[in-house]
Amino acid sequence: MHHASRGFATSAFSLAPSTVEVPQMGDSITEGSIAAVLKAPGDAVAVDEVVAQIETDKVTIDVRSPVAGTMTKVLVSEGDTVNVGQAVAEIEEGAAAQVAAASAASASAPAAETETPASKSAASKPVAIEVPQMGDSITEGAVAALVKAPGESAETDEVIAQIETDKVTIDVKAPSSGTVREYSVAEGDTVTVGQKIATFVPGAAAAKKPKAVSAAPATAAAAAKPAAKPAPAPPAASAAPPAPPKPPPTGGDRTETRVKMTRLRLRVSERLKSAQNTYAMLTTFNEINMSNLMAMRAEYKDAFTETHGVKLGFMSCFIKAASKALRQTPAVNAIIDGDEIVYRNYYDVSIAVSAPKGLVVPVLRDVDAMSFADVEAQIAAYGKKAREGTLSLDEMTGGTFTISNGGVFGSLNGTPIINPPQSAILGMHSIVKRPICVGNEIVARPMMNVALTYDHRLVDGREAVTFLKTIKEAVEDPRRLLLDL
Repeated sequence: MHHASRGFATSAFSLAPSTVEVPQMGDSITEGSIAAVLKAPGDAVAVDEVVAQIETDKVTIDVRSPVAGTMTKVLVSEGDTVNVGQAVAEIEEGAAAQVAAASAASASAPAAETETPASKSAASKPVAIEVPQMGDSITEGAVAALVKAPGESAETDEVIAQIETDKVTIDVKAPSSGTVREYSVAEGDTVTVGQKIATFVPGAAAAKKPKAVSAAPATAAAAAKPAAKPAPAPPAASAAPPAPPKPPPTGGDRTETRVKMTRLRLRVSERLKSAQNTYAMLTTFNEINMSNLMAMRAEYKDAFTETHGVKLGFMSCFIKAASKALRQTPAVNAIIDGDEIVYRNYYDVSIAVSAPKGLVVPVLRDVDAMSFADVEAQIAAYGKKAREGTLSLDEMTGGTFTISNGGVFGSLNGTPIINPPQSAILGMHSIVKRPICVGNEIVARPMMNVALTYDHRLVDGREAVTFLKTIKEAVEDPRRLLLDL
């Protein structure tokens, strides 16, 4: 996105132009593409102000000015591929821009009382409000709401729009007090990180007052005009006859509704299909007798709540059992990176939490060091944040293993899809009483089906079955977790 040149003069005493270069973008990132050019030749630039953005396959990088001055040259275009250290722009260091701005402000000062919204906008330099960073793996989303209307004022950090992704809803906030001039997008549009969504005029919140003053005479004049020359009412006979109402569809109509697939849904589809195409996914199944865990919960839930201030559920036992299984089967906690296997010596479990707009997947970190109470408290906190829409991206990124509980929706069985770049996912399902053999007797017991989908390139069948069996044994007899058996 380019700003038009505003004719800032260049100081005769300015130093040689400073070069703005592509910064370091991480150990494994050497190049990226220009996502946006935010400054045009002639624009004033402040120290550390973002002049361009570079998009990589992992994150969007801000390119900042090392000095204050005036942009003299832009050496790249949007879409160009650039390398670390490559020059992207030249800036002539100096205060020419500030002097020009001060001169313009002083010249317009006598007319400040009669200034119109249009002239006031010209005095305050409009800025672009862009889609913020949404996480390492999130590059796009759909505009869920435009909270502020064009011409409406906003305070610093006040939400003007919301962007919905497949993981979280992002608030787009005003950078300062001012006025929303116009939007570049509409609700439902798909936007990418760094894309301009609105033009914002800083310090223009007072623009509402002149608008009201100028609107009053116009309204009065409009009201006076009909009083001086009343328009004759058109004869009733000349009115166009109303269109006849459409007949309601009959019961035998066979209709279809075709809706364009959003870019967000397309992205989700691509991600799921990519996981299927990349991973050699295989699923192993088992069933868990929930009798002992349910009995333990029934016996101690009141004392647990009184002591720790949170309710005792089933997820804490499954998460602790998964932590134990991950320690005993390191391959399930590992990932493939190129031609290397990375064994991670920490255990961060992603869990599904219900939110008003769907399921979100925050991460419990270092679950091996957490107690049952710690796990339940963290799940409760995430649940509250999910309902309020205040989960941060840091709380939803990462994770070495995922637990998906489809049982809360009544799922009896299923094969979950791995969440890249993880190598396995555990699917929990509904608890249903079924007949099983206990000794020589057939009895009814509360049973849960569980499924482990794993990447067979990395995890062997023996390791996958052993992992799931470890979880089964720990949940069926929670004392094993206490005794570390």
